[in-house]
Amino acid sequence: MHELSVCLSLIEEVKRVARENNAGSVTRIIVKIGPLSGVEPDLLRNAYPIAAAGTVAENAELEIELAEIVVSCSQCGKESDAAANRLLCAHCGDFRTNLVSGDEMVLQSLELDDIG
Repeated sequence: MHELSVCLSLIEEVKRVARENNAGSVTRIIVKIGPLSGVEPDLLRNAYPIAAAGTVAENAELEIELAEIVVSCSQCGKESDAAANRLLCAHCGDFRTNLVSGDEMVLQSLELDDIG
């Protein structure tokens, strides 16, 4: 389950941000995950308590937002939503598209509590 190693890396970043901001704890973590990222949200959610145990994020709520798949067409120049197995332009139907979003896993935001 590679989601555990992904979650451990996420917690390292969360700890770094908390340390830089002199936070005593983290109360909420918001992550955006695209369907083409290779990360399964439910598996990440299950791995989170293990990765966060004993850290400033131990009691934090993990909120996962799902990113849409968006492509940019190299022929008509428009952006459109697409399906994971069909990255076609929704406007002109061309297959020559570039992925704009849908393959990311991004730490969107953190809610921190002050020390003391």
